Order: sequence, then C-alpha cells, then structure tokens
Amino acid sequence: MSYAVAFLAFVTLQRVGELIWAAQNTTRLIAAGGVEFGRKQYPVMVALHSTWLAGLWYWGHERPLHLAFVILFALLLCGRAWVLMNLGRYWTTRIVVLPGAPLVASGPYRVLKHPNYVLVTAELVIVPLALGMPIWAALFFVLNVIGMPFRIRTENRALDWASGMQAHREA
Repeated sequence: MSYAVAFLAFVTLQRVGELIWAAQNTTRLIAAGGVEFGRKQYPVMVALHSTWLAGLWYWGHERPLHLAFVILFALLLCGRAWVLMNLGRYWTTRIVVLPGAPLVASGPYRVLKHPNYVLVTAELVIVPLALGMPIWAALFFVLNVIGMPFRIRTENRALDWASGMQAHREA
C-alpha cells in the first residue's frame, strides 16, 4: 500500500467516523426536541465533500505525499478534536439546535463563532496539497467559500432562534 493510499484511507475513515458520530448526535438531539435548520442545504454540502474525497481517491492515490502538508493536516486534526470535544453531544454535520440549551462558549468558541468551518475549509485545501493537487485544492476552496455564507447565515439564524427560545423560557 502506498503512502497516498494510507493517507486517503485515514482521511476517509476519519470522515466516516465523524458521520457516524454526527448521525448519533443528530438522532439524540431530535429526540430531545432539537430542531433542524437548512435541511435543503445539507445534500449540497454532502455532494461537495463526497466529490472532493472521490476526486482525491481517483487522481491522488498514486501521488507522492508532501510531508509538510501532512503535518499541517495533523495540526488541523488537533483543532478539529478541540472543536468536537467542546461541542460534544451537540456536534452534528447538520444544523440542529436544542431550544433552551446554552451556547457553547468554551475552547475555540471563545475566539471564533464557527471554528469548525475554518478548520474544514483548511482541510479541503491541505489534503489535496499533501497529494500535490493544487488545482483540486483551489477548486474546492472556491466552492466552499461560495457555499459557506449560506450555511453560516442559516446556523446563525438557528442559534438566534434557539437563544430566543431560551430567553422566552427565562421570562
């Protein structure tokens, strides 16, 4: 097995593991009264990430790995772990808010409102660069930057709505 295949297998397993955990959290949140926002956006996001990964496998599986970018990716994974640990059971790939639940304001959320989106955007660039695929990195950076404002706006609306529900309950 080549280093590129091992790297891609790791990235794929990491993403699949996150999807499983996200699905469990989504189910738990919905059962507890959580409300999903941006349902129509989700298939577009899934298509974007699936196409990104499929292209990495198709064009990148025989390429040499660039160690500097693999190290950057490892650092990004540390940031992702920090985000996931701070969100815990609230982390999903969908936008699901639980009315009355406090907003997470610890860890990276003290500094950025949406740190996971920064890290995911960086991953969409760094992973292809680790495989020597700068055009793929640029393409998915641009596609992600085009779509991200819609997702962030939807998530902000959801968080505002959930916070309004919290304020309503306290009044």
